[in-house]
Amino acid sequence: MKIRVNRDVLADAVAWAARVLPSRPVMPVLSGLLLEAGEELSLSAFDYDVSAQARIEAEVSEPGGVLIPGRLLAEISRSLPGDDVEIFTEGAEAVLTCGSAEFGLVTMPVEDFPTMPTMPPSIGAIGGGVFASAVGQVAPASSRDDTLPMLTGIRVDIDGETVTMAATDRYRIAAREFAWRPARPDLAISAMVPARVLVEVAKSLRGGEVEIAMGDGVAGFESVGRSTTVRLLDEQFIDYRTRLTSDWSIRADVRVGPFVEAIKRVALVAERNTAIRLSFTQGQVTIQAGGGDIGRGTEVLDCELRGDDIQIAFQSQFLIDGLTGIESELARINMESPSRPALIQDVPGDGEPAFRYLVMSLRLGG
Repeated sequence: MKIRVNRDVLADAVAWAARVLPSRPVMPVLSGLLLEAGEELSLSAFDYDVSAQARIEAEVSEPGGVLIPGRLLAEISRSLPGDDVEIFTEGAEAVLTCGSAEFGLVTMPVEDFPTMPTMPPSIGAIGGGVFASAVGQVAPASSRDDTLPMLTGIRVDIDGETVTMAATDRYRIAAREFAWRPARPDLAISAMVPARVLVEVAKSLRGGEVEIAMGDGVAGFESVGRSTTVRLLDEQFIDYRTRLTSDWSIRADVRVGPFVEAIKRVALVAERNTAIRLSFTQGQVTIQAGGGDIGRGTEVLDCELRGDDIQIAFQSQFLIDGLTGIESELARINMESPSRPALIQDVPGDGEPAFRYLVMSLRLGG
């Protein structure tokens, strides 16, 4: 194999593909990036659960393939000078040159690399910006505890032209609804996609349209020459829709930006696992924390309250995660009592809010 490629294009593609490489591969070959040169250059990574493939333009003098340690290639690629990069195989080495820099990387047997999964059939498309926004809103509510795989995923429910994404870690539920272009108007599919994979896909495919594919236990995402497949989780999930609907007797509307900043400031004096206390009265909300060995903090903001005065407490980061998912200027906090969960949502114009975030309250003073 012998190719010449733009340094920035190569570094970007290598970094994107290498992001799925396992930190502790069960086999050395899974730490490699497979470079295959034909009409273009493809870079592939696969760990049996997640695959990533980037296709870029390259000047191919000799077609072929080579398997190179991926993380090392990523580090070298981003440190190279601005000249074009030439890569060619020479015995057991892949020689990489760029300007006056030259590296000889020991390769691994291409034949040992597992067969990449095929992309399942496309079921529709969505703009990358909307896709990234939706994933960013719901992913913080997913769990990082792998002992309960269901909680580490994002539930994707597709019903015709409407997609709903939802996630929960048992202490909160986040859900976002958006419109898309299905391949069939009667399409109805539900799937559990690992949240960490969707987050990486959303970050990398923000610029273009995202094709979504679903097959037998596999989901696929493709955009602008980059594709990812992932093995789906068990479809078991809570009935999140009924938990996000209720008759709320108390409703407070607060400007999102100042509210988030005030919570962050006051939380500086909150000891670990203690509450941020919110006191809603007519026309204002008082944000309080601390009072122990570190100190205390208080800030007051304007708000519009409908219903009785209420004091309620939350874990600060859970509260911030919900508020930062709000895309309208105002956030609406629906409450019933200090001991029950609260629902944070957009303040909608016409129609229903697109984003809902249910968060457990904490015992006051805890």
